[in-house]
Amino acid sequence: QVQLVESGGGLVQPGGSLRLSCAASGFTISSYSMSWYRRAPGKERELVARITNTGGSTNYADSVKGRFTISRDNAKNTVYLKMNSLNPEDTAVYYCNANRPSYGLVAGYDYWGQGTQVTVSS
Repeated sequence: QVQLVESGGGLVQPGGSLRLSCAASGFTISSYSMSWYRRAPGKERELVARITNTGGSTNYADSVKGRFTISRDNAKNTVYLKMNSLNPEDTAVYYCNANRPSYGLVAGYDYWGQGTQVTVSS
């Protein structure tokens, strides 16, 4: 069974830090780019961070650049999001995504986790 399971969310005060984890099972993430998305009420789903399958390149939303760090451990089949200097605008449900585009006759895949709530509040 293909699964992505996020963990590490919770309630944190402004200025605090959290580390989210995304554990994959049923497939091997080494062939997939891995991303973190988030959605807050009244806002579009937003790409927070992405890391290539090799780990050689990363991309971040401007709103989190310099504060968040995405990393992956293919041996552990896990991706992480370290979040520092959190502010209330970071409050959202955070989702893990695995994506592998199709190439010719090879099928592409797009998997999502169930999400984990991050709340930043005083």
